[in-house]
Amino acid sequence: MPSFAETAVDCGNLHGEGVFWSARHGLLYWTDIFGQRVWTYDPVNRVARSFATPGKLCCFAIRKDRPWNEVVAAFAEGFAFLDISTGERREIAAVEAHMPHTRLNDGRTDRQGRLVAGGMDESGKSREASVYRLDPDLSVTKLVGDVGCANGTCFSADGRTMWYADSFRGEIERFDYDPATGNVSNRRAIGRTPAPGVPDGSCIDAEGHVWNAVWEGARVERWSPDGKITEVIEVPVRKPTCVAFGGPKLDTLFITSSRLGESVEALASQPFAGHLFAVKPRMGGLADAEFAA
Repeated sequence: MPSFAETAVDCGNLHGEGVFWSARHGLLYWTDIFGQRVWTYDPVNRVARSFATPGKLCCFAIRKDRPWNEVVAAFAEGFAFLDISTGERREIAAVEAHMPHTRLNDGRTDRQGRLVAGGMDESGKSREASVYRLDPDLSVTKLVGDVGCANGTCFSADGRTMWYADSFRGEIERFDYDPATGNVSNRRAIGRTPAPGVPDGSCIDAEGHVWNAVWEGARVERWSPDGKITEVIEVPVRKPTCVAFGGPKLDTLFITSSRLGESVEALASQPFAGHLFAVKPRMGGLADAEFAA
């Protein structure tokens, strides 16, 4: 039997994404890409806050040993440091500046504290984007090409597997990942997301399974490493976008959502679109690493 996610924060996001938990700060973070705001949520005191962003913030990570407001960010145009509280943005590197129809999209830190973020073609017509790795020395390396819409990036507990999904392909994939170098190899698909919907953002649980939000599928699926769907969480909106385990015990699965592109009639039938949702599965999760610079 499926479980059901319920509203944690009525945040009214236009396109919520990039959710992750910071144990050090006791905060859940996520971005509203097209609303151009970043959100934090303290689940113990049930306090949510939001801050304007200087552009489309697509995914981000807390910086090691820095205050809660200092993050490394993948904006639509490239990587930058961002002070959430003031909106101060310091550029690191532009990405795909010669292709204005693409932008960065989904990403997470690996276990060593590098940020891996992939791009997408906003027109939905090409696979010209790529996946990039931002190292702590602020160098940028291309990892994967031929990308239509990069999603689902997350890492196994030992850091030796990178999970990934190109929404254009509709498959959950895995790479061998070298923790020492951050390079990928041995790409293979483990399964295709059943209709309706396509794979979006992912995270890893404590048992090594992948949780994936299904865009236009009104659900989150749990995938075993060998490609079996073992659990399903139903979400009361058509467009869940990204997932992360959080809370002091890492026992709550948080789910962002979108109302982007929905008609007035469609929104009337799903009044919770754009909310942050939460559910407690039977297992807990793993925290993301902080960016190591």
